[in-house]
Amino acid sequence: MEDRIRLTLAQALVRFLDQQYVEKDGVETKFVEGIFGIFGHGNVVGIGEALDYTENTLKFYQGKNEQGMGLAAIAHAKQNDRLRIIPCASSIGPGATNMVTAAACATANRIPFLALAGDTFATRQPDPVLQQAEIFSSVGTTVNDSFRAVCRYFDRIQRPEQIMSAAIHAMRVLTDPADTGAVCLALSQDVQGEAYDYPSYFFRKRVWHIDRRPITESQTERAAKMIKASEKPLLILGGGVRYSKAGQAFAEFAEKHHIPFGETQAGKGTLSWDHPLNLGGIGVTGTQAANQVAHEADLVIGVGTRFSDFTTSSKWLFQNKNVKFLNINVAPFDAFKMDGEGILADAREALIAIDTALGDWESQVDLSVIADKKAKWNNIVEELYNAESKIGGFSQTRAVGIINKHCRKEDVVVCAAGSLPGDLQRLWRPGDAHSYHVEYGYSNMGYDLCGAVGVKMAQPESEVYAMIGDGGYLMLNSEVHTAVQEGLKVNFMLFDNNGWGCIEDLQNEHAQETYGTYFSCRNQVTGELDGKAVPVDFAMNARSLGCQAYTCRTPEELEAALLDSEQYTDVPVLFDIKVDHGSMSQGYDSWWNVGVAEVSENPDIKAAYEDLRNHIDEARDY
Repeated sequence: MEDRIRLTLAQALVRFLDQQYVEKDGVETKFVEGIFGIFGHGNVVGIGEALDYTENTLKFYQGKNEQGMGLAAIAHAKQNDRLRIIPCASSIGPGATNMVTAAACATANRIPFLALAGDTFATRQPDPVLQQAEIFSSVGTTVNDSFRAVCRYFDRIQRPEQIMSAAIHAMRVLTDPADTGAVCLALSQDVQGEAYDYPSYFFRKRVWHIDRRPITESQTERAAKMIKASEKPLLILGGGVRYSKAGQAFAEFAEKHHIPFGETQAGKGTLSWDHPLNLGGIGVTGTQAANQVAHEADLVIGVGTRFSDFTTSSKWLFQNKNVKFLNINVAPFDAFKMDGEGILADAREALIAIDTALGDWESQVDLSVIADKKAKWNNIVEELYNAESKIGGFSQTRAVGIINKHCRKEDVVVCAAGSLPGDLQRLWRPGDAHSYHVEYGYSNMGYDLCGAVGVKMAQPESEVYAMIGDGGYLMLNSEVHTAVQEGLKVNFMLFDNNGWGCIEDLQNEHAQETYGTYFSCRNQVTGELDGKAVPVDFAMNARSLGCQAYTCRTPEELEAALLDSEQYTDVPVLFDIKVDHGSMSQGYDSWWNVGVAEVSENPDIKAAYEDLRNHIDEARDY
């Protein structure tokens, strides 16, 4: 008879997680490195006791906000190419629901994230416990059911033995490239402390194999036929190319068959920005070069992309009336988007097989035209990197350029929301395949700062630069404290433009005056938020949390601060960069579908609505 070990549910879960490994291409990696946690009455005597008293190798990280630590964990997993995770443990109630946003971010970006959310009593006898929101329609429903909408897998554990099947299902999802995302195990707080005689084999080392899905012969034939029938194909390099480690295969495919390519936010950096066929970012926040080529493409070959509205310019970007789509992806949900021919296979395996089937075939794309478009775009980048202020201050694009030129090849830029992701996808020149880390699937404000902490944990040898707007910093800066606590040198590049500049720009582009997007004081005469700008000394705020900090009002001050900051190695540094309002880069040959008022007294808004209708008519209906 199998040996059994009497443990509490929480103790069993900690021991199980400590024994999980993944294997890919013959390389074995410990999957769970540690646990982020914030303790409350829903988990401190459960998971907390287990981590403290159960023999394990998991490192405990003390988060300061449940969403913040969740975003740090997600960024850590992404920077590790989804081969390592740090689960996040919370108490019940607000502690748990704070992680819902992080879970949504993970699922949107196809990143593994494990939420261990405290839940109410399985016995229901102490109900309603502190922080329990009673759901009148069903006493069996708790606030943790909100995770169901944003998780790939959800399970509520109400008996200690249930953790065995739940943990296996959780790992199945977390290690599946086609199905990965957020997983939530809602742990009833009384059951966390209940014991069960677990079989010893549950705690043996378990290796999850991440196998490459091969392309079938018929898929190879269909793909080769479509490509050979095209004249002006265009490749899109998505995040799946990075996770598949298919960069070399992608480059060889593009070079041999003369096919230019554009990059998504998740794919950018996989291949060098100066590769002759690399047209840069594509779509709403893309380059002029990539978008102009996309207009004329008769075949779009998406490799590892989920075709978000930013990548496709709300399905308007591809203007060739005969354009077709060939989509290589391990996830069926993504492979058949844009009414495309879906190739369900690993990116590297598919590219190698299709390359062989194509033989010496070359596209009819004029490579001299591609070179000319790249050269023109590079000139635009240099102009924006050296842009003088229009109002005597400091332009945002110049600040981005100064930081980019200061970075070493191995340094990592992290960003997520506002106008900065657009500047980075258009203008940033990454050093290597792991130096560009932008979360733009969910555009989660706060990911930039909190995520940079997770990136530094994953890649401590590199300098990490978090590109943050003042609005994002005010919304979620909790893990600055964690970076100080852990002695992590993270460079928080805070761009202070007195508001949510990206959304203000969106307003203004659609004929609306600025409303609710500029940080101004309440005018005591008009009663409106149209008084003077709210004065904030972000450098002083950062120093109060234990950071080194600089205030930069000119290019020269930023350059000097970057050089001076090199002396610090174990403390975060914040750069309070005072940039001109509205000095971000603008769109190039793209369009984004946003709701414009159909009825308005403002003639300019009426014109904006007509423009919307015209673009919708030109977009593809998929």
